[in-house]
Amino acid sequence: MVTRLEIIPIEGIPEIRPGDDLGGALLDAITDANESVVDGDVVVVTHKVVSKAEGRLSAVPDDASYRRLVENEADTILRRRGDLVITKTRHGFICANAGVDRSNTDDATAVLLPVDPDRSAHRLRMQIERTTGASIAVVVTDTFGRPWRRGLVDVAIGISGVPAIVDLRGSVDGSGRILDVTEIAVVDEIAAAADLVMGKASRVPAAIVRGLALSGEGRATDLVRPPEEDMFR
Repeated sequence: MVTRLEIIPIEGIPEIRPGDDLGGALLDAITDANESVVDGDVVVVTHKVVSKAEGRLSAVPDDASYRRLVENEADTILRRRGDLVITKTRHGFICANAGVDRSNTDDATAVLLPVDPDRSAHRLRMQIERTTGASIAVVVTDTFGRPWRRGLVDVAIGISGVPAIVDLRGSVDGSGRILDVTEIAVVDEIAAAADLVMGKASRVPAAIVRGLALSGEGRATDLVRPPEEDMFR
C-alpha cells in the first residue's frame, strides 16, 4: 500500500542526439540537481529522448512524406479521419499516426517509436544500476489518446524492473466481496503521474517516481489486449 508518493522532475538534460549517452545524461542531470536515485525508485523517461539517442529519426520535408512515413511505420491502419490515422504499431499499440511525432524535434524531422521499447528500458535500467548501485525500475512513455474520452495521457510503452499490471483478482474488497476482474495498469498510472512534472513543452523529459513498493518483472506489451478480448475492433 502506498502511503506517500514523491515525483521529482529531472531537469537540465541537454538536447539528445543520435548516439548520445542518454543514461549518462540522466545521471549527470540528477547529480547536478543534488538529487540521487535510491532503491525502489522508478525512473520515467519519455520515448522521444530514447528514440533520439537510438537514431530513430526520419526526414519529413513535407506533409506527404510524413503521411508516407506513418503508413510505413504502421502495422495496420484501423481508422482514418482527415489527416488523423489510428493505427496498430508493430509493438501492438493502438495510437494515432503510428507514434510518429514532429513535436520537440528539428524542423522537417519526425521521431519514431523505439524498435523495442522494453529493451530500451532495460538497457537504461542496467546502466543506471551499474553506476549507482541502486535497485530501480525504468518506464519509457508516450502520449496516447483514449477511446471514448477526450484529452491525452502518458502511458508506458517500455518497462523494466516493474510489473505492467497488478492483478487483484481473487482478493477481497473492503466489503468482503471477491474481486473477479480487477487488474490495475500500474505502469500507465506511473507514466501519467510522472507527466504531471514533465509536461509537454517544458523540455523536462524524465522524472523519478519514489515511494512505490512494487516487485516483479513485466513488459509493456503485457498491456496489449488480445484480439479475443477486444470488443471494439
